[in-house]
Amino acid sequence: MDAAELTVGVEEEFLLVDPVTGVPVAKNVDVAHTAEQAGVDLQLELSGCQVETSTGIHTESATLLEEVYRLRRTAACCAAKNDARLLAVAIPPTVPTRLPITESPRYRRIADNFGILAQEPGLCGCHVHVGVPDRETAVQVGNYLRPWLPLLLALTANSSIYRGAETGYASWRSILWRRWPSAGPPPYFACVADYDAMVEMMLSSGSILDRAMVYWDVRPSASFPTVEVRVSDVPATVTETALLATMVRAIVMTARHSLERGDTAPELSAEILRAAYWRAARSGLDGDGLDPLSGRVAPMRALVSRLMDHIIPALEELGGKVFVTDGLAHLLAEGNGAHRQAAALRRRGRLGDVITALSELTTGR
Repeated sequence: MDAAELTVGVEEEFLLVDPVTGVPVAKNVDVAHTAEQAGVDLQLELSGCQVETSTGIHTESATLLEEVYRLRRTAACCAAKNDARLLAVAIPPTVPTRLPITESPRYRRIADNFGILAQEPGLCGCHVHVGVPDRETAVQVGNYLRPWLPLLLALTANSSIYRGAETGYASWRSILWRRWPSAGPPPYFACVADYDAMVEMMLSSGSILDRAMVYWDVRPSASFPTVEVRVSDVPATVTETALLATMVRAIVMTARHSLERGDTAPELSAEILRAAYWRAARSGLDGDGLDPLSGRVAPMRALVSRLMDHIIPALEELGGKVFVTDGLAHLLAEGNGAHRQAAALRRRGRLGDVITALSELTTGR
């Protein structure tokens, strides 16, 4: 397996808010139209207050980082032209009771079938795609990724404030998002046929309406020849997004090497993963986590070190060791988006300070 085979791309979801009040505004169609005129394709999400960017295909962290930076700045500029502010935040810090659903036949069908669940405005994630040769490989790599998903969530947690107050969680988005019947950690699948049978059952039961509604945090992409990792809050900064993508790519490479040796991924119980997810959503990087592989509680920073030990050979092969080592050191010193949101609110107790801080982080480095 050549490192160039492990291509990587990123999709980021963003919130559009009023530039003065910080309240989400349903302007995604207008902002996307402005972006189209600027040569950038912004996707519309279920809620009218969201847009999504998509990078091209990359083989180096540096070029990915530069494209994420360019896309964020362009999207922010297009939002400003429509009297809105673009925020890289995983839930709105302040929200109205409801926001309109984006007008499309598919989104209207989702809203009709899932009721108020579809009306929670503005849950924003980040999806990392890594190239794989086929769907069978994507499913097997997903099994290897399962133990590391809670830690990836803790690293990128960016939704600690909701409805104007601290939630007590670093990633409140993760808690809200898992109410969907197809969201959260995926089951362990013996093969791609096992995966497809589960999806068919979900379709026949009505718990999903189409295959794009398979919201598991790892899945074979419905659109690309990739394994798609969807566990993350949208990171606060460009560098954190590139850091996440590089680490996911290294985990996938490590998994591919294990598969080539004929090794089998650990078949973790759903209960252990649920507990580890909750711990990661609650604490982020600032407390203890649960290691799904051992079932033991440990400081999140110790779990980060354990992950680094696991992927260092792959990072060296990919040429990303220095970028990830330096990026993690900075992240652990400065805190992720959740940490920074809470710090901004505690300084003066003003939600406006949180909105300003998030805006600056969104288009900075």
